[in-house]
Formats: sequence, structure tokens, C-alpha cells
Amino acid sequence: MKKKRSGIWRIAGIALLAVVFFGALQAWGWLRNNRLPAFYGDAEVYVLADTTPEDVIAQIKSQTGIRWEQALREVFHQKQVDKYITPGHYRIKESYSCVYVARMLNNCWQSPIKLVIGGGIRLKSELAASIGRQMQVGEAEVAQALDDEVFLRKFGFTPTTVYEMIIPDTYEIYWDASLTDIFTLFKKEHDKFWNEERKAKAKALRLTTAQVSTLASIVACESNHVPEYTKLAGVYINRYRKGMRLQACPTVAYCFDFKPSRILQKHLKVNSPYNTYTHAGLPPGPICFPSKTAIDAVLNADTESGYLYFCASTEFDGTNVFSKTYAEHQKKAKAYQKALDALQIKK
Repeated sequence: MKKKRSGIWRIAGIALLAVVFFGALQAWGWLRNNRLPAFYGDAEVYVLADTTPEDVIAQIKSQTGIRWEQALREVFHQKQVDKYITPGHYRIKESYSCVYVARMLNNCWQSPIKLVIGGGIRLKSELAASIGRQMQVGEAEVAQALDDEVFLRKFGFTPTTVYEMIIPDTYEIYWDASLTDIFTLFKKEHDKFWNEERKAKAKALRLTTAQVSTLASIVACESNHVPEYTKLAGVYINRYRKGMRLQACPTVAYCFDFKPSRILQKHLKVNSPYNTYTHAGLPPGPICFPSKTAIDAVLNADTESGYLYFCASTEFDGTNVFSKTYAEHQKKAKAYQKALDALQIKK
């Protein structure tokens, strides 16, 4: 009888150990899948309409390691990620669990991206390419929108004036945002930038905000030396006020998509309203996407110095020298040409 009882207790003990063991396995599995970090680092995942769970795993593995890869696959299968996965951009952090990532993909818990519009962009084609590289929307679709009268009218702009609306900056937006969403953000940030203080400064200069942007685009294309932007802006505003032609080389370069490395006499004959050598006043619109720095330089232009002319410095350091009279300007221009000739002879 004792042997029989001891056998029963032994079986019961084994059964209990089995229950505890399998319970522990279940508890470990739940803990691992739901609470423990599943990755060795952060990853940026981009999901398209045809992206599969395996594609997601491959993207993660290309950027960081996965602690529980098989568990992640099992969770993706349990949560039917292949059925519910939603296009978008997902920022997966090291601390995220397998279940959290599955829910993230299924419920479209996206993270916004930083859409960078660089200050060096001049052409619409460059802007379209930049947006196309960073967003899900295609380059061709953006390029078409930039010349679409009907589309741009919804935001109060035209293909000529759209350069005013899109101010170079870093924007936060969802990667799969529509074209309308993108341009709505541009318009919102444009309106925010043009606050009452800036509008008042434009009014004090007797300029509209559109005219300020146009002048800023010329200044931005005229020099890379930011400290002299206010002087350059002052030159053009002083010329504009006196009824002089702006004679800005960048406006002529715009007529040729900025391809000429130097503006020659033959370029100055181009028949275009943007040619400020043959047409008085401001061009029809900006010639590039002017930066905030260039716009603020126009709003704070140095008009009091009375400068009407400028030419490149003999130091060949990318700066300019400024003059109030044409006679003074000629002397400085001749000095620059002489220095340039001497430099070329040395070469």
C-alpha cells in the first residue's frame, strides 16, 4: 500500500512540475512578447501597399538586431499583420516589444518624418526631386502640382508666385501625407512666418509681402555671404524706389535655369519679363525659394547707406564692395577687373 501511495505522489509531483514548467514557459512567452525589449537598437521602417511582414523584419535587421526574431514572426502571424499592416513610416525603438510593434503596424501608429526643404533650392524641378526623395508622393506628381493653376489657387498662389509659399525649413509631417496635405502645411507655416511684425516691416518699406519675397530671392541668389544680405537688399530697394532698373544678374540667370556660370552680354538680351536689365521694376515673382534669412534681410534692409551699386571684392573671398555713385562704382569695378586679369596671368 505504501509503495502504491508513493507511486501516486511521485506521479502527482511530476505532473505538478510539468504544470509549473509549462506555466513558466507560457509566462516567459507572454513576458517576452508583451513586455521585454525586442530589439538591439532603433529602426526606421517604411511600409508601402505591398510591404509584407517579412519585408518589415528585413528592414529592421538591416538597421539593428532583433533579440527574439522567431517570436516576432509568431506574433506577426498571431496578430495577422500580413492582413492589417498599414502603409506609413514607423519609428521602432529599442525598448518596444514584439506585440507593440505588431499593434503599431496594424493600427497605423505612425511617427512623423522631418521633411527638409533646403535653402539652396532654386528650381521647381529641384524642389520636386527633394520632396519625392523624402515623401511617399512621387517627384512627377509634385512637379505637376507646382505648375497647376487650379491646384495652387486653393492655397492662394499661382505657378509664378508659388516660390513665395514654400519657405525653406524643416517640416514635421507624416511620410504618406497626400500632396494636398503637404501644400496645406507649407501654406500654414508661410502664414505663421508672416506675422504682424514682419507685415509691419514690409509696410514700412512700402512693399507687399510678395515683393519682399521677390527681392529676397534675388538677394539669396546674388551672394552666399549672409552678413552682406542687408546691404544687397538696400541696393535693390534704393534702385527700385528711384525707378532705376534693378539690373540683377540672378534674374537673367533664372531665364536660363541658372545654367550659365557667368552672365554675358548675349544673355542680357533675353526677352523675358524676368530680365531686369531690359524691364523696369520687380520681376513677376521670386526666382527661387528664398530663405527666412534672406526675407528678414530685406525687411531689415540697409537703405540708409544710400548704396546703389556693388561689385565683387578684389579679395576674391565671395564678398562685394558697395558704392553710392556710378563713378565710384566704375573705379571699384575696374580695380576688380585688373585684379582678376592679374590672377588669370598668374594661373
